[in-house]
Amino acid sequence: MTHRKIVSTARESYGEIAPAFVAYSEDVLFGDLWRREQLSIRDRSLVTIAVLVAGGMTEHLPYHLRLAIENGLSTEELVEAITHMAFYAGWPRAASALGIVQGISESIER
Repeated sequence: MTHRKIVSTARESYGEIAPAFVAYSEDVLFGDLWRREQLSIRDRSLVTIAVLVAGGMTEHLPYHLRLAIENGLSTEELVEAITHMAFYAGWPRAASALGIVQGISESIER
């Protein structure tokens, strides 16, 4: 299974202040971990979205939602997964995530 390189925003966000963080993000997280063959990159995106929603970490959702779409998930699948998560992770967390999905899908359609 061959994966394309994932472009991290860590370098532009933290490169000046935290070069080690950038290296771990690019080399270990998106380099090694996301390249393991036991899960597809599409599945890894879905798992990541689920964890971010469940943990209420909405500040990281826009990047990972766009990445999930690039990795083959449809907006419909993301909405369905978040709707399912509402019963396990909490209604407010799912509602917040759906608002972000709506904004992402509108920006993609333009």
